[in-house]
Amino acid sequence: MEKTKTGKDTKPRTRKAREPSLEEVVTPRLESLVEKVGHSSGNGLYTKVIEGVERPLIKLVLKQTGGNQVRAAEMLGINRNTLRRKIQKLKI
Repeated sequence: MEKTKTGKDTKPRTRKAREPSLEEVVTPRLESLVEKVGHSSGNGLYTKVIEGVERPLIKLVLKQTGGNQVRAAEMLGINRNTLRRKIQKLKI
């Protein structure tokens, strides 16, 4: 162990690994998806991606809130009626 100027032992510093951002995690998957789709038009890529993220997000928030849609909407920062529409549209 190393010593400080006063002669005390110091613990070796361990660096905590930084958790990757959502963008860093999602980007490789999106790149793969965009490559598969290529230049074809009319495939609804944006809608597929948004629904693919919204569905698990809403399910997780509803689980966290015990199914309380008012609290879930607050947590998501959206109106309760918007949440209800998304639940119906996404068949959650």
